[in-house]
Amino acid sequence: MVDAHTLCYRRRRGGVVIDDERERALDDVIAEIGKKIRLLRQANGLSLQQLADRSGVSAASIHKIERNTMVPTITVLMKLARSLDRSVSYLVDEEDGHASPVVLVRAQDREPLSASREGVVMENLAGPAGRFTISGAMVTVAAGFDSGKSPIAHPGEDLVYVLRGTLEFEIDDTYRLRQGDALHLPTDHPHRWRNPTAQPAKAIWISLRTT
Repeated sequence: MVDAHTLCYRRRRGGVVIDDERERALDDVIAEIGKKIRLLRQANGLSLQQLADRSGVSAASIHKIERNTMVPTITVLMKLARSLDRSVSYLVDEEDGHASPVVLVRAQDREPLSASREGVVMENLAGPAGRFTISGAMVTVAAGFDSGKSPIAHPGEDLVYVLRGTLEFEIDDTYRLRQGDALHLPTDHPHRWRNPTAQPAKAIWISLRTT
């Protein structure tokens, strides 16, 4: 039964007749897909081109999907989900309005995240990117590995707390962090990081990604 508050006419999308109530719900899901992909990409420190290279989906298409100006095909969703270490169902599932507002991540349940550099292992500590603007990971950086030759910059903030070993950051100046040290930085400032020692380093890495 359709009451007075439900739209009573129907529209056609891709040859299929859909009533406006369902179409609005579908539009919400599509908008959430773009948001989830953007937040996951940023949480992994990937540029549009880096995700394009990893997934085989063009940077232009990813940009359109993130801005909700393009509806991805199932093939594109599969490529992006695989590249971001997520399932397709994660990208398309609607959030349960009655779900708990908190997310508990047990030590044994930490999921691996894709790292933009070799020599880096990341385990997720945070809730779903589609629901939260803060991401967090347990990060292990192998001996001698770094963020690359060129400085990196992207919107947001990083807070790094070293649990073991040594990490070195270059942001205008050089900051060497040892066990128990923390560094909070605006990531729109060009910066580099590296493990300058012969031992692996482990840190909790918390990131705030802005739109």
